Amino acid sequence: MKSAVIVFPGSNRDHDIAHALKTVTGQDPVSVWHADTTLPDVDLVVLPGGFSYGDYLRSGAIAARAPIMRAVAEFAASGRLVLGVCNGFQMLTEAGLLPGALMRNEGLTFVCREVLLETVSTDSPFTRNFAKGDVWRCPIAHHDGNYFADADTLARLEDTGRVAFRYARDTNPNGSINDIAGILNEGGNVLGMMPHPENLVEALQGGTDGRRLFESIAGAFAAA
Repeated sequence: MKSAVIVFPGSNRDHDIAHALKTVTGQDPVSVWHADTTLPDVDLVVLPGGFSYGDYLRSGAIAARAPIMRAVAEFAASGRLVLGVCNGFQMLTEAGLLPGALMRNEGLTFVCREVLLETVSTDSPFTRNFAKGDVWRCPIAHHDGNYFADADTLARLEDTGRVAFRYARDTNPNGSINDIAGILNEGGNVLGMMPHPENLVEALQGGTDGRRLFESIAGAFAAA
């Protein structure tokens, strides 16, 4: 499985994502600069966490308009996989590739700790190795992770199985509506999530709970 990680000014989790992908797949991802206009021939594109463009205007708002994002949108429209983690999730909503918005945390403070996630949907390449209802550990680090969508959008997400992950057992750190931690697009090939599974993929990090997400992606291509 070939992958690419998009790097923006202010990205700080691109190396973490690259390490996770190499750990699971054995292949180094390609690093793509935000000012590029084309993507390499890959199977997966990742928008990493961080503070792209200093989070000016709104988190992810400037990055969503970077030159490379047109290619990312076309990549997603072709049915190939796009993963946005934390700041990457914010970019995906700002770019219109996922519905809703990420607002300031309910407590108006930056949160950096571990939460529990419940797997809600297993019908995607990102979650195929999970069982519905699985609860697993995952780190978070964000200031604007409070997911919000209007009532109609929220109903569509819930009714069509597009909520991938929820904060479980009263660990919602930001006030996200319906405890939503990650959502999918209509095609199931774009996932945005606030927690950082890349920071829990090997024992040296304190556990391997996040590894299953990357194994799910790799397994989807191995099975194809």
